[in-house]
Amino acid sequence: MAGAEENVVIMAGDCQVTFLPALGGKIASILIRGHEIQDHELMQAPLHPYGPRTHTMPFSESDASGWDECLPSVAECTVATGAGIAAIPDHGDLWRVPWQMLAKSHDSATLRATGFSLPLQLTRSVIVSETSSGWLLQLLYSLTNLGAYVVPWSWAAHPLFAVDAGDRIVLPTGIDSLLVEGSAGGTLGPAGQSIEWPRTKRTDGSISDLNIAQSLQSGIGDKLFAGPMLENAWAALERPGIGLRLTVRFEPALTPYLGLWLCYGGWPEEPGLKQMCVALEPTTAPVDSLARTGLWSRSLDPGETFTWPMELAIDRISTGDD
Repeated sequence: MAGAEENVVIMAGDCQVTFLPALGGKIASILIRGHEIQDHELMQAPLHPYGPRTHTMPFSESDASGWDECLPSVAECTVATGAGIAAIPDHGDLWRVPWQMLAKSHDSATLRATGFSLPLQLTRSVIVSETSSGWLLQLLYSLTNLGAYVVPWSWAAHPLFAVDAGDRIVLPTGIDSLLVEGSAGGTLGPAGQSIEWPRTKRTDGSISDLNIAQSLQSGIGDKLFAGPMLENAWAALERPGIGLRLTVRFEPALTPYLGLWLCYGGWPEEPGLKQMCVALEPTTAPVDSLARTGLWSRSLDPGETFTWPMELAIDRISTGDD
């Protein structure tokens, strides 16, 4: 069994997935190895060197890269519980704590972590396999309330996929509007506002093609939500420049919403390197804060467990040079 301090690698054919158990169980790399052509890293590169995390530091002070799990909230907030007021930090607990390696094989890994703001334990299993058109990552999540009181929670996957300007985001037919959670400079209006998809008007009157990745110089940083999805729960990122299409699939009866983080130089706000990525985020809620309640709100009784799946398909497509 690998120790928490070691990188963990699983693979299937030319797809190699690297986990960092000591750093929040992060999926730090999904690498597609080339033969006659170059390798392709699918995840956002670190903005800062990997380093220790505290229980209170903002996410922007971390490496802000790869794939983390946001639980029990994306946004920093406080919530009332049977044990008093719980203070939940930015992007939740789990990216800040070491994860335990439970099982490892050539093509699979199971890791587990326990939160500190609320008594929640998440187990995540990942299996990677080859398909006729590429590769498939199958993920299974299991969340248990270890406490003696009812615990509220929300979850969002946080896979930051690297992009180039011109890459295309595809959502299922029928999705023609999204909810704004936030945008750099407020250019999409206030939180909770509904905007059109895929073309929408920004507050300065300009028309924005939200489905097309922009340049790093655009300064865009938009967080949006789709859903609830009743069927066709998926979202895709087409990257013709590297000949790959990434499709996230999830179970709408269990995790009915999709978060979209479209960042082309618009975050972090501090000076330094900026993200150039798109995150396709299956989630339980259409808001970032656990403190914002609604029909989507979730809780677990003492000892209760909730389980849900997710998939990432990586398929070869024609390159922009074909």
